[in-house]
Amino acid sequence: MEATYKGTNKMLTGIVFGVITFWLFAQSMVNIVPAVQSDLGVSLGTINVAISLTALFSGMFIVVAGGLADRIGRKKVTNVGLILSIVGSLLLVLANGSTLLILGRILQGLSAAAIMPATIALVKEYFDGADRQRALSYWSIGSWGGSGLTSFFGGAVATSLGWKWIFIFSIVFAILAMWLIKDTPESKAETTGAFKFDFGGLGIFIVTMLALNIFITQGAGFGWTSPITIGLAVITVVGVISFIKYEAKRKNALIDFKMFKSKPYTGATISNFLLNAVAGTLIVANTYVQVGRGFSAFQSGMLSLGYLAAVLAMIRVGEKLMQRTGAKKPMIWGTTLTMIGVGVMGLTFLPDMLYTIVVFGGFILFGLGLGMYATPSTDTAVTYAPSNKVGEASGVYKMASSLGNAFGVAISATVYSTITVFSSVEVAATAGIITNVIFAVLALLSIIVFVPNSFEKESTNTGHKAS
Repeated sequence: MEATYKGTNKMLTGIVFGVITFWLFAQSMVNIVPAVQSDLGVSLGTINVAISLTALFSGMFIVVAGGLADRIGRKKVTNVGLILSIVGSLLLVLANGSTLLILGRILQGLSAAAIMPATIALVKEYFDGADRQRALSYWSIGSWGGSGLTSFFGGAVATSLGWKWIFIFSIVFAILAMWLIKDTPESKAETTGAFKFDFGGLGIFIVTMLALNIFITQGAGFGWTSPITIGLAVITVVGVISFIKYEAKRKNALIDFKMFKSKPYTGATISNFLLNAVAGTLIVANTYVQVGRGFSAFQSGMLSLGYLAAVLAMIRVGEKLMQRTGAKKPMIWGTTLTMIGVGVMGLTFLPDMLYTIVVFGGFILFGLGLGMYATPSTDTAVTYAPSNKVGEASGVYKMASSLGNAFGVAISATVYSTITVFSSVEVAATAGIITNVIFAVLALLSIIVFVPNSFEKESTNTGHKAS
């Protein structure tokens, strides 16, 4: 590892290109469901499974990939992730039915699991101080900005060129990313002793997450009081308890829960999970304006353009605010703006034109809030991660992103679809939106409780601040 190497804009561009292979291209599947269904002749249920698989597999394996990045090399794992992205996207381009579609989506999830923690660790390794905060801002532009553009981008490309072109572009950007980071030196953590992989912990974790995901997404279909649904709930609860107890006894645990002794890291990770869960707003709002207000997919994507502009504008502002006030204030301000922006979208009793204006404004507030929150949160997590476990800690932090996104979308969609059975789409949409407001309120509480008023306060209290 070359400690004297300083990160370059070329390297940073490559990292951002790698990040958007998931947050922009893979996530575009959310807004191209009718086109994919028509072209491949698969059921809506299969498409919904394919949509959730990428975030789910990313969330399940991201900690594993982060730990491997620390051990075998962060650049190496980034390149492995980019290769998986290329193969996964190619399978989607070649798909003519459900098999390649599902396999491609799984590979895209594994790709994201490798790229996200490894690239954050590279930023931590090769950028310092204000340069690192700037680099993390651009990383956040790739993730939050990519997710903001994905609805519009997917609809626009699918309408003008065909949906498979989304994944052709993804292949091009992955190849460019590999070329841009090729001169970056390898980076590994300083470790001692043989590496023993925690297969037992991974097995318990995967079974638990799959049971939870099936419970959320299929519970209504099975019936909430059916033996299958109750069994899935029991497996989830037992799995969580077993995982925590099992990991506590492991020397090389899949997740080292000692990391959560740092209150700022805990606050950043929990709030990150909950604010990513607020992404469920996108599926509820997009579905409602199409079903209840007669919008096309392209028109519903246009509603979120203000979100994109706001996210991109505010990420650097959040960075500057953090440098002036510490991380806590912009995290609180950002979460509050997000909560208000999401909340006003639930005013479904408003007439068409007024509701359209309110939703557009709500998306802008949503974006302003997330943009303000993004860099202070990421920097807090990276700063207070143990220096020899940056990849693993970044993996847990980004696992919170992926699983928050997966479960937030699943929960919101379930609330919406369940209520439409016995009530109007307006009531269902309002209930789905309120669900996301609750996520935002819980995120706000986690920041208030865990994140200190300034970095100096935390380092004084704990004597621990990662360099």
